[in-house]
Amino acid sequence: MTDQPILSEQRPGYRVITFNRPDKLNAFNEAMHAALKKAIEDAEADESCRALMITGAGRGFCTGQDLNDRLAKPGETVVLGGTLEAHYNPLVRKLRALPFPVVAAVNGVAAGAGANIALACDIVLAARSASFVQAFARIGLVPDSGGTWALPRLVGDARARGLALLAEPLPAEKAEQWGLIWKCVDDAALADEARKLCEHFAAAPTQGLALIKQALNASAGNSLDAQLDLERDLQRAASLTPDYAEGVRAFMEKRKPNFTGRKGRA
Repeated sequence: MTDQPILSEQRPGYRVITFNRPDKLNAFNEAMHAALKKAIEDAEADESCRALMITGAGRGFCTGQDLNDRLAKPGETVVLGGTLEAHYNPLVRKLRALPFPVVAAVNGVAAGAGANIALACDIVLAARSASFVQAFARIGLVPDSGGTWALPRLVGDARARGLALLAEPLPAEKAEQWGLIWKCVDDAALADEARKLCEHFAAAPTQGLALIKQALNASAGNSLDAQLDLERDLQRAASLTPDYAEGVRAFMEKRKPNFTGRKGRA
């Protein structure tokens, strides 16, 4: 394992980003933020990249902010809003807006901002030994990185309040039962399940998936009428893509489609 805070691996059709500060349970410092930003930008600029996997090295996924990186000196006050504005908020926005699916493979504890970064991904797989902790209340802070937005929408108000106010760990199996994540799998199966998902997405109609993400992202703030109009517009755009034309041809010819993810019109 290198001393780089972020590892980025290119695989056929997708990339794998690994949080790589295992001795700190992959907690964020400035260098890790900068390296992650570049890794995501590189993935987005790579036309062959049609999915992204995010996971953690060692026994944790990510425990959010490295508090040692934010310790105040005697007589000094550390104001945290700037860190959110500079790093965490742009990261969450970027993950939601990437034009391909993002899979979080949560291999251990996901706490604080680390939990909410996982929830900002499109598909969350978790090892059975993993857990999700909204740890902010333990030190007098507010759930950030989209936590107060995602939790009520995923698990309802009562459970969201319990998770945020009590800061108790939520085991991965219960997280699946509550609808917080897509699936809990055995620890030994996590890497393989995440790989299979990314390989599936790497062969899928990428532009259509990007439009699905756009529609789902907008639905939380739209009225039914606005969402119906958006679905109409996005469906029009989807119907003009090369992958839609290939999907129809493959259906008529009773064969497996060969989706390329190519941008543009059919």
